[in-house]
Amino acid sequence: MEIKKLTKNSLWTLEHYARVRDKFRKEMIEHKKSRMVSLGENLTLHFEDAQTIKYQVQEILRIEKTFEEEGIVDELEAYNPLIPDGTNFKCTMMIEYSDEAVRREKLKSLKGIEDKVWVRVEGRDKVWAIADEDLARENDEKTSAVHFLRFELDEDMIKSLHYGVGMSIGVDHTQYSVSIDPVSIDLRNNLVKDLI
Repeated sequence: MEIKKLTKNSLWTLEHYARVRDKFRKEMIEHKKSRMVSLGENLTLHFEDAQTIKYQVQEILRIEKTFEEEGIVDELEAYNPLIPDGTNFKCTMMIEYSDEAVRREKLKSLKGIEDKVWVRVEGRDKVWAIADEDLARENDEKTSAVHFLRFELDEDMIKSLHYGVGMSIGVDHTQYSVSIDPVSIDLRNNLVKDLI
């Protein structure tokens, strides 16, 4: 299986997207649900794949009314790195607190949390997230509410997951510690599709 990145030809024109958007959006809501995991009440991981990224790019092009090749290529260059490469999982991590004042304080106390998220293949050590490879999203005072994470798996882990072993996901931060062991079979099976 070859992992495909998006190209200009993978995308619909703005006119065609306007016609299929409602149907595609409904499909994506369901697809995203099967690739999402909540770690406690305030942290959600949205695991990306070519379909979720296509949806994001199409929405950006629509909102910005981008139809020129240069603008389309710029978006593809920004978003293609979020598609898994066949040996990893990639996700968007959202830290969510509805009250703005609480969120501001929590983002201070949760500094470094993006490096404390992990996945574990049954019988193996935790694989820690590699966070924000595109740009730093944390400063000296606080972390960001949004991070991009990559979990790089070795060949044995990939084979084990294809074989059917369980998988767990968690976060081990001094101010926020949650794990799901094991994750649902539905989530696990959807994520295994990202692996070669």
